[in-house]
Amino acid sequence: MTRRPEGRLFALKDMGIRYDEGRPWKRWYSTARWRKTRLNQLAIEPLCRMCRLQGRFTAATVCDHIERHNGDAEKFWNGPFQSLCKTHHDATKQAEEHRGFSTAAGTNGWPIDPRHPANRG
Repeated sequence: MTRRPEGRLFALKDMGIRYDEGRPWKRWYSTARWRKTRLNQLAIEPLCRMCRLQGRFTAATVCDHIERHNGDAEKFWNGPFQSLCKTHHDATKQAEEHRGFSTAAGTNGWPIDPRHPANRG
Protein backbone atom coordinates (compact mmCIF):
# COMPACT_ATOMS: atom_id res chain seq x y z
CA MET A 1 0.00 0.00 0.00
CA THR A 2 1.11 3.52 -0.72
CA ARG A 3 -0.21 6.89 0.38
CA ARG A 4 -1.87 9.24 -2.06
CA PRO A 5 -0.87 12.90 -1.84
CA GLU A 6 -4.06 13.48 0.16
CA GLY A 7 -2.87 10.86 2.67
CA ARG A 8 -5.28 8.08 1.62
CA LEU A 9 -3.97 4.58 1.05
CA PHE A 10 -4.34 2.91 -2.32
CA ALA A 11 -3.29 -0.45 -3.67
CA LEU A 12 -0.47 -0.93 -6.14
CA LYS A 13 -3.06 -2.26 -8.58
CA ASP A 14 -4.49 1.28 -8.71
CA MET A 15 -1.19 2.31 -10.29
CA GLY A 16 -1.35 -0.53 -12.80
CA ILE A 17 1.25 -2.59 -10.93
CA ARG A 18 0.44 -6.25 -10.39
CA TYR A 19 1.46 -7.77 -7.07
CA ASP A 20 2.46 -11.06 -8.67
CA GLU A 21 4.71 -9.59 -11.37
CA GLY A 22 8.12 -11.13 -10.97
CA ARG A 23 6.58 -14.09 -9.16
CA PRO A 24 5.91 -16.59 -11.96
CA TRP A 25 5.25 -19.32 -9.39
CA LYS A 26 1.96 -17.60 -8.47
CA ARG A 27 0.33 -19.23 -11.49
CA TRP A 28 1.25 -22.70 -10.13
CA TYR A 29 -1.65 -22.29 -7.71
CA SER A 30 -4.15 -22.40 -10.60
CA THR A 31 -2.89 -25.69 -12.06
CA ALA A 32 -4.62 -29.07 -11.91
CA ARG A 33 -1.48 -30.42 -10.24
CA TRP A 34 -1.83 -27.96 -7.34
CA ARG A 35 -5.56 -28.64 -6.98
CA LYS A 36 -4.74 -32.35 -6.67
CA THR A 37 -1.96 -31.64 -4.13
CA ARG A 38 -4.31 -29.42 -2.10
CA LEU A 39 -7.13 -31.98 -2.07
CA ASN A 40 -4.70 -34.73 -1.06
CA GLN A 41 -3.38 -32.64 1.86
CA LEU A 42 -6.90 -31.78 3.04
CA ALA A 43 -7.86 -35.47 2.88
CA ILE A 44 -4.82 -36.42 4.99
CA GLU A 45 -5.37 -33.60 7.51
CA PRO A 46 -9.00 -32.38 7.30
CA LEU A 47 -8.87 -30.12 10.38
CA CYS A 48 -6.98 -26.85 10.80
CA ARG A 49 -3.72 -27.60 12.60
CA MET A 50 -3.64 -24.23 14.40
CA CYS A 51 -7.24 -24.54 15.58
CA ARG A 52 -6.47 -28.03 16.92
CA LEU A 53 -3.56 -26.62 18.93
CA GLN A 54 -6.07 -24.23 20.49
CA GLY A 55 -8.47 -27.08 21.32
CA ARG A 56 -10.92 -26.21 18.52
CA PHE A 57 -12.03 -28.39 15.63
CA THR A 58 -12.39 -26.40 12.42
CA ALA A 59 -12.46 -27.76 8.89
CA ALA A 60 -9.33 -26.84 6.97
CA THR A 61 -9.69 -25.22 3.54
CA VAL A 62 -6.08 -24.23 2.76
CA CYS A 63 -3.07 -26.38 1.96
CA ASP A 64 -0.28 -24.28 3.46
CA HIS A 65 3.43 -24.51 2.80
CA ILE A 66 4.95 -24.86 6.28
CA GLU A 67 8.22 -23.43 4.98
CA ARG A 68 8.24 -20.54 2.53
CA HIS A 69 9.10 -21.85 -0.91
CA ASN A 70 10.06 -18.49 -2.50
CA GLY A 71 9.59 -19.98 -5.96
CA ASP A 72 11.62 -23.14 -5.30
CA ALA A 73 9.71 -25.73 -7.37
CA GLU A 74 10.86 -28.65 -5.19
CA LYS A 75 9.50 -27.01 -2.01
CA PHE A 76 6.38 -25.76 -3.76
CA TRP A 77 5.28 -29.16 -5.04
CA ASN A 78 6.59 -31.40 -2.27
CA GLY A 79 6.08 -29.37 0.88
CA PRO A 80 6.09 -29.92 3.75
CA PHE A 81 2.42 -28.93 3.98
CA GLN A 82 -0.12 -28.37 6.73
CA SER A 83 -3.87 -27.88 6.58
CA LEU A 84 -5.23 -24.57 7.88
CA CYS A 85 -8.53 -22.72 7.99
CA LYS A 86 -8.65 -19.54 5.92
CA THR A 87 -8.51 -17.32 9.01
CA HIS A 88 -5.33 -18.89 10.35
CA HIS A 89 -3.71 -18.93 6.91
CA ASP A 90 -4.56 -15.35 6.00
CA ALA A 91 -3.89 -13.75 9.38
CA THR A 92 -1.91 -15.83 11.87
CA LYS A 93 0.43 -17.56 9.40
CA GLN A 94 1.13 -14.38 7.44
CA ALA A 95 1.92 -12.47 10.65
CA GLU A 96 4.27 -15.26 11.77
CA GLU A 97 6.12 -15.15 8.46
CA HIS A 98 6.44 -11.39 8.68
CA ARG A 99 7.56 -11.45 12.33
CA GLY A 100 9.75 -14.53 12.02
CA PHE A 101 8.17 -16.42 14.94
CA SER A 102 4.84 -17.50 16.38
CA THR A 103 3.31 -15.86 19.44
CA ALA A 104 1.28 -18.97 20.31
CA ALA A 105 1.62 -19.97 23.95
CA GLY A 106 1.40 -23.35 25.64
CA THR A 107 -0.91 -24.16 28.53
CA ASN A 108 1.70 -22.67 30.89
CA GLY A 109 1.49 -19.34 29.06
CA TRP A 110 5.05 -19.59 27.71
CA PRO A 111 5.66 -19.18 23.93
CA ILE A 112 5.96 -22.58 22.23
CA ASP A 113 7.94 -21.42 19.20
CA PRO A 114 11.69 -21.90 19.78
CA ARG A 115 12.28 -18.87 17.52
CA HIS A 116 10.30 -16.61 19.89
CA PRO A 117 12.58 -14.04 21.60
CA ALA A 118 11.56 -15.35 25.03
CA ASN A 119 13.02 -18.76 24.13
CA ARG A 120 16.33 -17.47 22.87
CA GLY A 121 18.82 -18.04 25.49
